[in-house]
Amino acid sequence: MGRLARKRNHNNKREIYRKSRTRNYRRDLDQIHDDVKPENAAKLNAQDIDTDLPGMAQHYCVECARYFINQEAMDVHTKGKLHKRRIKQLKEEPYTQAEADAAAGISKADNGKPGGRALVGMDVEMTE
Repeated sequence: MGRLARKRNHNNKREIYRKSRTRNYRRDLDQIHDDVKPENAAKLNAQDIDTDLPGMAQHYCVECARYFINQEAMDVHTKGKLHKRRIKQLKEEPYTQAEADAAAGISKADNGKPGGRALVGMDVEMTE
C-alpha cells in the first residue's frame, strides 16, 4: 500500500517545474517583432565584439534572438525547423492593447460630438 501511495503522488511535478522556471527565458514574439524591423536588425547584426557572449556576438539570429559560436552553427540553425517555425510566427502582426481592449468589450469613453452640447440650438418643449 505504501508503494502505490508514493507512485500516485508524483503527478509529473518535474515537468511543471521545468516549464515554470525562467533560467532559459527567451524573448517574446512582440519584442522580437520590433527587432526584425530593418533599422533595428542592422544594429543587431553589426554588434561590437563582446567576449561574454557566444561567438563574441558576431553570429546573431535576429528572428530567434540567439547567439551562435560560429557561422557553421548559425547556418545549421537557419536550415532547421525551429528557425523556420519562428519566421512563420513573426509574419503575423502582434496584438496591440487597443485590440485586446476591444475584444474584452472595453472602448474609449464616448463624450459626445466635439464642440459642445447637442441640444444648444434646439428648442425643447416640455409637456405636463
